[in-house]
Amino acid sequence: MKYFFQFEQRNTNYRTETMAGITTFLSIAYILVVNPMILSQAGMDRGAVFTATAISAIIGSLLIGLLANFPIGIAPSMGLNSFFTFSVCIGMGIKWEIALTGVFVAGILFMILSLLKIREKIINIIPSDLKYAIAAGIGFFVAFIGFKNAGIIVQSDATFVSIGDLTSPGTVLALFGFTLAVILMVRNVSGGIFYSMVITTIVGILAGQIDKPEAIIGEVPSLAPTFGVVFTHIGDIFSLEILAVIFTFLFVALFDTAGALIAIASQAGLMKNNEIPNAGRALLADATAAVAGGVMGTSTTACVVESSAGISVGGRTGFTSVVIAGCFAVALFFSPILSVVTPEVTAPALIIVGALMASEISKISWSNFTVIISSFITIIMMPLTYSIATGIALAFILYPLGMTASGKWKEVHPIIYVLGLIFIGYFIFL
Repeated sequence: MKYFFQFEQRNTNYRTETMAGITTFLSIAYILVVNPMILSQAGMDRGAVFTATAISAIIGSLLIGLLANFPIGIAPSMGLNSFFTFSVCIGMGIKWEIALTGVFVAGILFMILSLLKIREKIINIIPSDLKYAIAAGIGFFVAFIGFKNAGIIVQSDATFVSIGDLTSPGTVLALFGFTLAVILMVRNVSGGIFYSMVITTIVGILAGQIDKPEAIIGEVPSLAPTFGVVFTHIGDIFSLEILAVIFTFLFVALFDTAGALIAIASQAGLMKNNEIPNAGRALLADATAAVAGGVMGTSTTACVVESSAGISVGGRTGFTSVVIAGCFAVALFFSPILSVVTPEVTAPALIIVGALMASEISKISWSNFTVIISSFITIIMMPLTYSIATGIALAFILYPLGMTASGKWKEVHPIIYVLGLIFIGYFIFL
């Protein structure tokens, strides 16, 4: 196994990889609670969605670990599950069965694009400066999520966002966890983020801020209410409205995953000559998980940016992803205990990881104005629009525009021009 996962080449070991896998799982375990809660508002069975969420994460994480040797977790996308419920089902009045069929069809298209290496080609032709900007932007985005989950940043009618009540119990707990994590990281304690999450959870329970789980082991909910419904609704997708929905699933998931892969590969030191090794296999794993998720009953999956938490602990190989998959498998039977992993517990890890990822900003060529403006817009728009895909799309519009205006249009790959036009059309019409 050491040879298969290239432990020596990547300077890692079983203990580090295992701790990294557990850390990433704890950072994304909330998806097992939140995803069923969101999709149930579209009319889906909450228990079935819980099981579908876990199994799709198991399949995706296991495949990306074994096929691509990447330390990345795959799970249903938080942005796309909200789009599925509030925009498609509630906003457009589309039945969840038909929307789920759209997820399935988008997943099939993902697989085709992955097998043809089109998705891999798109990732590898992105200029290095934009890749650094994407990684840094995701760092700011992840940190923003952490501040929001901690209650440090809250919504404001006057200024959109504002500082929250730093004396509220949940925020105090998050600040305690953040302080503890910083101290452990500064003192170079291996697995400092993981230990801080465990200690914060214990302190939260003792302080009465986190409820004790009512049970340890729970029954695995049945998939019957959602499993296979996509096959009976294939004929319902052939309308302009549904095709637009499918394209949106395809567009957002493609560039969410592309952004996550770029950021995480850069953070882990896996990027070689501005290319990501085994990117095609990683994308195929992601596409397969999306198809499986659609069949079982959950919205589109994607590589999760919270994987950076595990990488900060030292995860460098696919063994980390195998551990993530194992944790999701165990979670199927221990669902009641997941209630102790609250947003306040995971928020400090996201803030610190965001800071580490944002350091990629130093590698950008700040002497080139075209690079400056496209990188800046990419970075700032990710947290402001709460979308990785939107930040990348704007970069693909601004970069070729600037290069053309400066007379350097030949240095831009033709595919980037094509994508730029597609994104302009996307913002205008969709």
